[in-house]
Amino acid sequence: MADPIVVAEGLRKSFGDVHALRGLDLSVPRGTVCGVLGPNGAGKTTAVRILATLSDPDAGHARIAGHDVVREAGRVRTSIGLAGQYAAVDEKLTGRANLRMFGRLYHLSRREAHRRADELLERFGLMDAADRRVAGYSGGMRRRLDLVTSLILRPEVLFLDEPTAGLDPRSRGEIWDSVRGLVAEGTTVLLTTQYLDEADRLADDIAVIDHGQVMATGTPDELKAAIGDRLDVVLEDPAALRPAATVLNAVAGSDPTMTGADRLSVALPGGGFRLADIVRELDRAGVDAADVRRRRPTLDEVFLHLTDRKEPVR
Repeated sequence: MADPIVVAEGLRKSFGDVHALRGLDLSVPRGTVCGVLGPNGAGKTTAVRILATLSDPDAGHARIAGHDVVREAGRVRTSIGLAGQYAAVDEKLTGRANLRMFGRLYHLSRREAHRRADELLERFGLMDAADRRVAGYSGGMRRRLDLVTSLILRPEVLFLDEPTAGLDPRSRGEIWDSVRGLVAEGTTVLLTTQYLDEADRLADDIAVIDHGQVMATGTPDELKAAIGDRLDVVLEDPAALRPAATVLNAVAGSDPTMTGADRLSVALPGGGFRLADIVRELDRAGVDAADVRRRRPTLDEVFLHLTDRKEPVR
């Protein structure tokens, strides 16, 4: 495994009586995408703000490229880029003018700022709109421009805090392609998102955060395997939902969840299960099943399992 370029150890942060981080630990290998998942209020954005030197922790330590985010904040800032949840570009300026302005704010010479702006506009497919005011850009184009502004200094580590929030599928796909291209060139990306498919497609490793702590880490496949396979049942008659739930509870040892008016899903514990035996148990209970299927869980189900957000059958 590559050496970690982002390391957090025991990060704590409170805002009055609200404990945003409660000893968060994180390690991100160089040249990878780390997806940070968690419900609203889990501490994702607080963690990013500390790692990006925008906020100091109450306790704990963090390093970016070997530099302490508190004691060496200036050195850290030369190594990172940040694209937050909301576009930070000026809508009254053109795309080209925005990038030139950011280049000057990063202390590039006028000539270098102009050269870098044109290079990034061309690379990210924005050259045709370079001289249009950003107010006329689509949501996806604005987010892409915002992403580009974070790349002015060629950062080693790029923090993306819910970069595709509110975008349509096509625009999200464009952002994903941009992220893949950056990682292929060696950039390390720490991505916070509430879109589970986004993490599944982009992340090499995932950290699930809840209540200010990391609940689990691993590749998407490792996390899915850790909670076991699932059993999905489609009923012929939705009225049989309750007796079917009773059978599945007895088989799996846990309450199933409703995934539709006539559908149930339950996590299977380790060990051998024959679908024929399960169908037989349903039949004994007078439940006709249209379909019974065993499958690997989705990342959404991993998230719900780890953060204990379940909807029982009533």
